[in-house]
Amino acid sequence: MNKKIILIGLNHRTAGVDVREKFALTDVEAFEKGLMAHCSVHECMALSTCNRVEIIAIAKNVPEREVLDSLIQYWANACNKSPELLVDNIYQYTDLEAVNHVFTVACSLDSMVMGEPQILGQLKDAYRAAVAKGTAKTIVNRLLHKSFSVAKRVRTETAIASSAVSISYAAVELAKKIFGDLEGTRAMLVGAGEMAELAATHLLRNGVQDVIIANRTFSRAKELAESLGGEPIQIENMSDRLHEVDIVISSTGSPVAVIKAKDVKNVLKKRKNKPMFFIDIAVPRDIDPDVNSLDNVYLYDIDDLTEVVEENMAQRHEEASKARAVVELETEIFGHWLNSLELQPTIVDLVDKIEDIAQRELNKTLRKIGPVDEKTRNALKTLVLSVAHKSLHEPICFLKRRTQEEGSAERFIDMARRMFNLDEENIPPDAHLDRKLDTCSSEDIENLIDVSKNKEQ
Repeated sequence: MNKKIILIGLNHRTAGVDVREKFALTDVEAFEKGLMAHCSVHECMALSTCNRVEIIAIAKNVPEREVLDSLIQYWANACNKSPELLVDNIYQYTDLEAVNHVFTVACSLDSMVMGEPQILGQLKDAYRAAVAKGTAKTIVNRLLHKSFSVAKRVRTETAIASSAVSISYAAVELAKKIFGDLEGTRAMLVGAGEMAELAATHLLRNGVQDVIIANRTFSRAKELAESLGGEPIQIENMSDRLHEVDIVISSTGSPVAVIKAKDVKNVLKKRKNKPMFFIDIAVPRDIDPDVNSLDNVYLYDIDDLTEVVEENMAQRHEEASKARAVVELETEIFGHWLNSLELQPTIVDLVDKIEDIAQRELNKTLRKIGPVDEKTRNALKTLVLSVAHKSLHEPICFLKRRTQEEGSAERFIDMARRMFNLDEENIPPDAHLDRKLDTCSSEDIENLIDVSKNKEQ
């Protein structure tokens, strides 16, 4: 395959939050445009979430190692970090292994909370953005659309998403362990994205009295507050209201901490050291880690949620094996499509050549029979092209069938191109003659033909 699918990434399994926040992409659009310009890639898409950063690239006629090195270097440079640190924490997949990984991610089999639906929405958003910028083309388009249908199939055919949980749900479960009963507590969400909305829903279902929503864009905070029955505030006023709440869940996209230890120290004085619970589910982190050193403050970041998440995963492990079987099957099917991409130029060349031969022979015949009317000319043209196309039907079906069965198109493409001389090589006139016939007389050849005819009869 002259086009190579390459995927590199890091996630919650390969890198801690301190590394993931260093390589998070704050401007995915600029990053993707840079990849197309500097890394010899034909297509690309980047996904950056709190749990993972992944880059899908399609390279054409470029050595795999060269593309991998350029992707790693560009990513590290974009984040002003060391390529060595990145290499120590990333995974790399190519071709069908990359396809399998994308399907696995879309089905939430690689998520911290297996079966949670949020990653599928994040993949769709990343894909839509790549399409809008023109960095997603034939292969990325097909790969992502297929990943969405595979995820739908897994959710339909398995119970992987039963008793749905999420990072936000896990955060609320942890809050219940700290406070025991959430009845009468108050909470603040810093950030009004999807994660914050999920967290608010879980909090209110579990007895939290009310929720304050602080966001940089006030209209979004107001919109979310109206749907949840909460109170919207500007994020600039957050510090003035922190002393009123017991639980703070932060998930902004800020590149720097929005809650500092010194601010929390002043808040505790106002609360007369009444306990506070902070969950930081942002990457980069929203809350200064030094907050955890304060008395009566409990701070957990996204990695700390792992234990809570694992308690909710036991019932899904059996279903995961069924889901992985679906992923394996769909990966194989996608591989057949990739092979067909290799075959397509040969099919086009084959049809073009046979049509050209048919047209030339038609022109010779028309010159021999003399002038004919337009209707007759068109009928003859339809006839010769129809014969040409029908004569190619079986060879083309054979090529398609063999490339699917064998798993590699290279052997059969090469055979077809040589048989029909699609690359227009200079071939000696006698190259195809049977050398045994070279020593035969014309009488011998006629005898061979007669024998052949008798066998047919």
